[in-house]
Amino acid sequence: MNSPGRRALLLTAGSTAALALAARPVRAAGPGGATAADRQAARILSGVRTPRFPRRRVLVTDHGAVGDGSTDCTAAFRRAIEHCAAAGGGHVVVPPGDYLTGAIRLRDRIDLHLREGATLRFSQDPAAYLPVVYTRYEGTECLNYAPPLYAHGCRTIAVTGRGVIDGQADADHWWNWTKGAGGGPSPEGVDKRKLLEWAEAGVPVEERVFGAGYHLRPSLIQFYDCRDVLIEGVTVKNSPMWNIHPVLCRNVTVRGVTVDSPVGPNNDGCNPESCAHVLIQDCVFDTGDDCVAFKAGKNADGRRVNVPCEHALVERCEMRAGHGGVTIGSETTGGVRDILARDCRMDSPQLDRAIRIKSNPVRGGYVRDITCHDITVGQVGDAVIEIALDYERVETGDYYPDVRDIAVHRLTARTGRRPWNLIGNDANPVRDVLFSDCVFTEMAGPGEVRNVTGLVLRRVVVDGQEAASDG
Repeated sequence: MNSPGRRALLLTAGSTAALALAARPVRAAGPGGATAADRQAARILSGVRTPRFPRRRVLVTDHGAVGDGSTDCTAAFRRAIEHCAAAGGGHVVVPPGDYLTGAIRLRDRIDLHLREGATLRFSQDPAAYLPVVYTRYEGTECLNYAPPLYAHGCRTIAVTGRGVIDGQADADHWWNWTKGAGGGPSPEGVDKRKLLEWAEAGVPVEERVFGAGYHLRPSLIQFYDCRDVLIEGVTVKNSPMWNIHPVLCRNVTVRGVTVDSPVGPNNDGCNPESCAHVLIQDCVFDTGDDCVAFKAGKNADGRRVNVPCEHALVERCEMRAGHGGVTIGSETTGGVRDILARDCRMDSPQLDRAIRIKSNPVRGGYVRDITCHDITVGQVGDAVIEIALDYERVETGDYYPDVRDIAVHRLTARTGRRPWNLIGNDANPVRDVLFSDCVFTEMAGPGEVRNVTGLVLRRVVVDGQEAASDG
């Protein structure tokens, strides 16, 4: 409906009638009353199963852990996990207390269970996260500091309970790596460029060794190439970088988790990367960056690995501060598809956008079959919905991302800078975007559309008037 190039937003008269029209429920029910969103959710959830563990319980305090906040419990946690794994798996239980520890690595069939009142307080010393492990940093594989809570190649693993996982990052530990001394270059930025150069040159991953002497921050929780994963009930905070980061995993459930991380650089809430069959349910995200971001590898390394992120459901979550509520990208190289977000609440003056898709002509890959349904937005600082294919102001390149089949149904937003900001590339438009039964009540300016084809606005109301794209 909308050809490439800038298009103006047309508003039809009759605001009262338009509001009534947009507010009218349109469920598109199928057989048995199921909506299209219900059917999509059922298809996604067909690949999600909560992992089950033996009833065995192993207390970390029986293996030398002391919850006094000062005793180094790293060896005690390792002994408890190894003992439980050798016996066939089960629950490694952390009683109430304050446990100082270095890196913790899970094993097959292990549930690390934090009882209410228990806190894992991870060491602020980077040496506590050596030796290096196989990991991804912003979509590029390397060997780097171990994430504080890590698993690689495991099956049936979990972190559960009502306890707290505290990465103890702050302005003097981990986060300061993003700042250059005396206004000079960021130490992390220098190492990030080195990693990207190595990836572009095809340097084998085993030779991309960082860790001691370098400044690439780890995620707080990273499960790499694992199956049957559960993270439930815990509160996570003060991450060195991304908070929860499953990579190349299948069957992942993140349920009832609170990410309390409004301060710190690049502290995304939950970033499933190149994962399949993911459920993120009943969580609260308060971050300084994206709340939930689906990713699929970056640039040359993403093309080498070439694994999509697919079949994911985000439901009944609350998004507070952050750059985006539900986000896709910017690492889209392996492709992102079949994502459903529904029944979520997003509201904060520090929340920039509710729905965000970001990529550029260097990332490549695809984003398609993305659905948002029944999203309630209070306040956002920028556009309520953004699709931007010029991320980091890159507008041309050799790998244009293919972004199409994006649908937003029954979204309501109270206030924001714009209802939407839809930006394709001159040589590569965004295709086939549908907004239906949406209401935007107090927008500072009109929606912007540039380089988009197939934009459909159906019963969409902006500031009391029904909206339509011209052409």
